[in-house]
Amino acid sequence: MVSKAKKSRGSPATHTLRRRKKTPVTAATKTASVVVASINKSIYTCHRRLIKIFSKLVRIATPKSKSSVKKGYKILKKFPRDDHIASVRRSLFQDTTTTASLPPLICSNKKTVFLDLDETLIHSVPASGLIRPRNYDFVVKPLLDGERVTFYVTKRPFVDEFLRFLSESGFEIVVFTAGIKEYASLVLDILDRDGLISYRLYRDSCKEFDGRFVKDLSNLGRDLTKGVIVDDNPNSYSLQPENAIPINPFTDDLGDEELKKLMSGFFTKCHEFEDLRDAVKYYVGNGVEDSKSIEKLIEDEIIENSKSSNFQALIEV
Repeated sequence: MVSKAKKSRGSPATHTLRRRKKTPVTAATKTASVVVASINKSIYTCHRRLIKIFSKLVRIATPKSKSSVKKGYKILKKFPRDDHIASVRRSLFQDTTTTASLPPLICSNKKTVFLDLDETLIHSVPASGLIRPRNYDFVVKPLLDGERVTFYVTKRPFVDEFLRFLSESGFEIVVFTAGIKEYASLVLDILDRDGLISYRLYRDSCKEFDGRFVKDLSNLGRDLTKGVIVDDNPNSYSLQPENAIPINPFTDDLGDEELKKLMSGFFTKCHEFEDLRDAVKYYVGNGVEDSKSIEKLIEDEIIENSKSSNFQALIEV
């Protein structure tokens, strides 16, 4: 009986069954299971390590505070909005060619005169070594690109009388220059010691086209029927030529009388026009020294249109 039992345990069938359990497929499956388990363990370990690293970074980057709601976080303070910083930020990404409007007029019937600065009211030259210009009225030293630059400024003849005349005649005076503020503001501080100029507009209020600075009057909040610009550069008023009074550029001619002519001519007579662009058309088209004066032209227009009552004062000198 014992011998039979021993034979049954070591039978060929039993050995065959045992060999099938150790087939290559079974071994590969077991190996794959081990590999997957190892990968899952590695991922879990990496995940925990990443959490610890980010937690440490948060604690390092965030200052400690007793008022913190949670450890590692701090409530940021609220600061009032700075409109200047916001405008600088917008200028980096947005189109800034649109000129900001001037403050509204108190009197809607007030007429506005836009005046150019360089070569219209004054002439300036930068210092060149030790050589100074023969004639100049004052000196300004703006800071340009981190360097102090000296400019010798000569006032155009009759400029003081011209500004006084416009102010006393009820005009709003606005200087509109293509010069930069750092330079032009210093010039105007000395030129306009009496504060006759209402507003100042600089290069940043101009529009640039093909490298030229253009002064657009349409976005300034002023009625163009009640506004004119006096400028020596035709490019400056190319958008509104019907509002422009050209003037010869001033350099160093101390016998210049352009501003004197404007006082006795256009700005004395223009009040009789409902639309200043009509006055500009007459003045610019014929000039104050033309044989057919502005008075004669308006007289002809009166006869043609039978509107004598509105222009009698204009033709009387």
